[in-house]
Order: sequence, then C-alpha cells, then structure tokens
Amino acid sequence: MGLQIGDLVSRKEVTFSELKGKTIAIDAFNVIYQFLSSVRQPDGTPLMDSSGQVTSHLSGLFYRNIALLAEGISLIYVFDGEYHVLKGKTHELRQAAKDVAVEKYEEAVDEGDVDGMGKYARGFSKVDDKMISESKELLEAMGIAVVQAPGEGEMQAAELVKSGQAYAVGSQDYDALVVGGTRLIQNLTLSRKRKTVSGFIYIAPEMIEFEGVINQLGINWDQLICLAILVGTDFNPGGVKGIGPKKALALVKQFVYPVKIFESVVERHGDLGFNWMEIFEIFKKPNVSKHKVTFPKVNEEKIKEILVTRHEFSAERVENQLVKLREIKSRSAQKSLF
Repeated sequence: MGLQIGDLVSRKEVTFSELKGKTIAIDAFNVIYQFLSSVRQPDGTPLMDSSGQVTSHLSGLFYRNIALLAEGISLIYVFDGEYHVLKGKTHELRQAAKDVAVEKYEEAVDEGDVDGMGKYARGFSKVDDKMISESKELLEAMGIAVVQAPGEGEMQAAELVKSGQAYAVGSQDYDALVVGGTRLIQNLTLSRKRKTVSGFIYIAPEMIEFEGVINQLGINWDQLICLAILVGTDFNPGGVKGIGPKKALALVKQFVYPVKIFESVVERHGDLGFNWMEIFEIFKKPNVSKHKVTFPKVNEEKIKEILVTRHEFSAERVENQLVKLREIKSRSAQKSLF
C-alpha cells in the first residue's frame, strides 16, 4: 500500500558520483520484493535453480549491489522485525491483490498470452523465511552490513540516518520521511535502464529531503504525520474516504494541531474507523533500536557456496563479479591507508 503523498513532494535527481563515499540504509524487504518482481523471464517465471528454488532475489542482491559498491557507496540493509497489529488490514488487501493476480495469470496461461503471463506473475511474489535468511547470509558475505529492526525496517533505516550512521534511506516508499528521516533516495536499486514503447529510458536516483518537504508544503512534522494518516498509511489503508493528498494538505494547514485536525474531519466525515492517535504515535515514536552498525569482512568462499554450489549460478559470472569486489575492497583499503 504505502503512503500516497508522492504528488505533493518535490525531488531532485542525484548522480552516483554525488553519492560516492556515502552510506545508504536500504529498506531490505522493499528491495527484495522489487527483485522478485522484476528479475524474471519474459513469461513471468522467476529465476530458479534445478530444484525449483527461486533465486531472483539473490541475483538482484548480488549483481545490483556490486554495481552500487563499485560507485563507492556503502550499504546497510535493514530488515523488518515484528509487524504492528494495525498492519493486519494492509496484509489482507495485499493478499487479495495477489489472489487476483494469480487468477489473471492463470487466464493468461490458458490463452497462451506470454505478455500477460509476464505482467501478472509479478503481482504475486512472496518472500519466505528461507529467502530472508539467505539474503542476509549473502549480503554479509559481500561485506554489506545487515541490521535486524525490532519493528518496521524503513523506520529503523530512518533512525540510522537520524543518528548519523547513514546519509539517506534507500526505499521506494515514503514512511522514512514521515518518521523524520533526513533524506530519502528512490530508484537507487532499480535497473538504470527501463524498456518502454518508445525505447529505453534512464532511471536516475531521486532524493527527497525532509526539510525540503516541510518547507515546500509549509507545515511542521506533526502536520506531515496527520497528512499521511488522512491519505492512508499501512496502518490505516485508504485513509479517510473522500480526502485526497491536496485536500489533506489544506486541512492540516487550516487546523494546524493534530487534535483540531481530526476533530474537524470527524465533524465532516463521521467516524474514522481507526484510532488516529495510535497511528500518530507509531510515526512520532517509532519502534526502533539504537543499533551500532558494524560492517563484516568480504567472504568470497561463502559467496561462491551460496550462489554456485547451493543455487547453480554460473561460476564464471560469479568470479567476474568477485574480481570487481576485490577491486572495490582494494580501493577502500588504499583510501583508508591514505
């Protein structure tokens, strides 16, 4: 679901050279789902080994992250902990959407519609415990820090930024901004080229800054949280019926204070169907830890064991990437020595 505030916030393109030397805290689940959806065959079939184990996520994590490391970017992957009980409705809606995608995929299979198969197969990707475990294992073997959040991964990533351990959060969602994360970078882990009807287009990373959003909209942090709740979050999907982003912005600017904002909404729209104060507290005081990040050493043998031995990746292709990883490690060591 996610926050529907994209139309209200301004963003600026950033180059990879501008991110060189920076540490980015990545919302791990966001990225893993992204890879499971995008790293597929034309008919929608995910990458798999001979035993039928899905490897799309491992392929994405390995090749895409080496490309980012080669740009001089340090990475921290933050994994979700326990889901808040209020996310139950969001999970129900997501499952319903997946069920619809499965039906449409099966129809496309019956009709021999390869394009349709490719389109709908992306809609029912599922992350299981083994995928999460192996993703962590691979990332650490690549020298990438892994952080286990007690609650929402994106909120923990924002905490790493606020504490100065990371420069920005890397995610496609906006939750990190609403919890006060200083900077959010979107499109960082996406493929840099996307095929369209008219040809390939370049997908640039885009940065959204908390202070910029606050100043642009003319509101404060509390009002931003209220705006998010009005348009809908993962804790109250759909928000308040009849209130879109622009109307929500007008309301929070008119009534200013959270209690006044929601009193006015109840007067006009009736019962909200959710406890706004409880959701407000989730964003204002997120369930995060004061985690001290440590970066593991690169373990080439472990990388080969996971990818080549366990999942039958091409030994030659993996070795070619390991050469790049050695070069990255060497440059980093020289820089530290200097």
